[in-house]
Amino acid sequence: MPGIDDSKVFLPVNIAIVTVSDTRTPANDTSGDVLAERIGQAGHRLAARALVKDDVGAITALLEQWIADPEIDVVIATGGTGVTGRDVTPEAFQRLYDKEIPGFGELFRMLSYAKIGTSTMQSRATGGVARGTYLFALPGSTGACRDGWDDILRWQLDSRFRPCNLVELMPRLKEHLS
Repeated sequence: MPGIDDSKVFLPVNIAIVTVSDTRTPANDTSGDVLAERIGQAGHRLAARALVKDDVGAITALLEQWIADPEIDVVIATGGTGVTGRDVTPEAFQRLYDKEIPGFGELFRMLSYAKIGTSTMQSRATGGVARGTYLFALPGSTGACRDGWDDILRWQLDSRFRPCNLVELMPRLKEHLS
């Protein structure tokens, strides 16, 4: 059975949050707030937080900066994953991936289907690895952020989760870069 193995040591992860939006401000960024709260409750460290417009160049520039920062292990984005003209978060992420993690988006949509039905097909949630940093993009709703964290990331970013987790792979993520 999958679950937490209490005989293992918990290793906190350094996580950055970026909210991608043309309309959100720090005062009304409820999705970013949900993620920040859950990251802290899980025992991880909020390494950085930002808000950027729906612009591939702006998103990519911030991601490049955070990927280069040795104090950031994971970036979680909220917003910009839909299908409208301004939704460009997946395009920005995919420009940077060394390896995509297709299962993240697939699992997110599978779990989301139980809650919102076929509307989940409008989400282009995505995940991958860029130069040793995990990148995950969630939709901008607070519900999607809760679901993405509570049902997937909370577990995969816990070093005690079995049968396996993403944290235990971190020391090996840059093997191909040597």
